[in-house]
Amino acid sequence: MALLEISNLQVRYGKAIALESVSLQVAPGELIGVLGPNGAGKTTLLKAISGMVPGQGELRFKGQSIIGMPAHKLVGRGICHCPEGRRLFPELTVLKNLQLGAYLRRDPAGVAADLERVYGLFPVLKQRQKQQAGTLSGGEQQMVAIGRALMGKPELLLLDEPSVGIAHRLKMQIFDAIRRIREDGTAILVVEQDAVSTFTIADRVYLLEHGRAVREGRAEDLKNDDHIRQIYLGV
Repeated sequence: MALLEISNLQVRYGKAIALESVSLQVAPGELIGVLGPNGAGKTTLLKAISGMVPGQGELRFKGQSIIGMPAHKLVGRGICHCPEGRRLFPELTVLKNLQLGAYLRRDPAGVAADLERVYGLFPVLKQRQKQQAGTLSGGEQQMVAIGRALMGKPELLLLDEPSVGIAHRLKMQIFDAIRRIREDGTAILVVEQDAVSTFTIADRVYLLEHGRAVREGRAEDLKNDDHIRQIYLGV
């Protein structure tokens, strides 16, 4: 059974259609990439899954419908969203930002273990744990945002543009961490504009254009698709 099943998902902003009949699946432990141009509906897709915007159609997580469920309840069920733009609390320390990701949990030992897991993925955050998050570089802030989402103990991690505006060296560290998170058994749905890196880490890839999923398949197959090579890989 798929961990996440989406069928004919539609999202509107007023009269504007952001998503139109999108269908998608994520298996347990699978890493799925979502590519597409600006305005294709990629961010809206993640917001609909995490309960941040209302949608119509079928959304099922672990076999149960989650359509219309509020965001905080979805976090409790195991869906954690790392949004575009990081959305940190800049005046709080790195440690406090990370701890806020575990606000629904009641297992102190597990929270402490997951904090060490985050520090293992991003060692610089342990060094900066008492530093205000707003004083970090863009790449380090993205590490905090991903770490905060992990502190919710997700079964499905939603990542929105994790590499945008980040120096190449830190971008490579972030993609390596995403790969390691998946290897630990967490399913990941990642929206990205860096198609080359996405094809490197993803099991399967969906291509969104004009609110529709126009292509889907194994990453190794789609990276040889002529349309994708010309438009997204530049070859």
